Amino acid sequence: MAWSWTMGTGARLSPSCVPGTWIGEACVPSSRRPWSRSPALSCVWPSTPRIPPTSQVVWLPEPGHSHRFQVLSVATDGKVLLWRGIGAGQLQLTEGFALVMQQLPRSTKLKKHPRGETEVGATAVAFSSFDPRLFILGTEGGFPLKCSLAAGEAALTRMPSSVPLRAPAQFTFSPHGGPIYSVSCSPFHRNLFLSAGTDGHVHLYSMLQAPPLTSLQLSLKYLFAVRWSPVRPLVFAAASGEGDVQLFDFQKSSQKPTVLIKQTQDESPVYCLEFNSQQTQLLAAGDAQGTVKVWQLSTEFMEQGPREAEDLDRLAAEVAT
Repeated sequence: MAWSWTMGTGARLSPSCVPGTWIGEACVPSSRRPWSRSPALSCVWPSTPRIPPTSQVVWLPEPGHSHRFQVLSVATDGKVLLWRGIGAGQLQLTEGFALVMQQLPRSTKLKKHPRGETEVGATAVAFSSFDPRLFILGTEGGFPLKCSLAAGEAALTRMPSSVPLRAPAQFTFSPHGGPIYSVSCSPFHRNLFLSAGTDGHVHLYSMLQAPPLTSLQLSLKYLFAVRWSPVRPLVFAAASGEGDVQLFDFQKSSQKPTVLIKQTQDESPVYCLEFNSQQTQLLAAGDAQGTVKVWQLSTEFMEQGPREAEDLDRLAAEVAT
């Protein structure tokens, strides 16, 4: 372990460092005033009878402006919203999407409101490294969805919104045994992504078919986060409800983690983790005790093998056989 420190309670932080909160807000902290209680930007939410929890937020480059960024938020009411800064410390809603029944199989498990509407809650999001419009959504029903920002179909929903809502889902994958808490797209292969959830499994999917390529049970409790390594095509990390961080290397085993790191001594959950793409020997993880620990990885997790990319291609090709 390199460092550890304790965080205060409050906003739920995403890997992209844009906080989303359980009361549905999304805020951008000020880098000029790192200890200020006031964010540099905060969302202007459309009028709605209830504000759903924000599950995750990510930065996206604004098309045609490489130096300007948008914020995308996903929430448990099934809305995927795009925001941009408009000055005076505000984020303005510019585009909206909604997960709707018209695009989903009838067998999916969904939540119904007293007024009879069906809700498809979005719980996690990850964008493709190869197509800036393509993203994967994790859902409360346990099924991942392949979605697109270029979707043009109107969402058939009565959910209130100040912008027209489009239906982004293009393909539905076979579900987990419970809600998905994390998804991660491979930075080395355009068709591969990982998902993790309450069933304690990590699924490796190809975007070319519904069933997972492989399913790995890594915990008897929940898995809260999964991330591909930014430098090793066959390596990923997972954070478990049993207090550990697991490093998995497909070159060494197709079923068992290579390294298991005990993050918490009392087995309280590890909720989030992230590789450092600049200093690739570092992996940060945050847990239920409010502690962030930064682990220093050995060279075996930083140096790509001579045939590793080819091995990943062969793993992906098994989908078609």
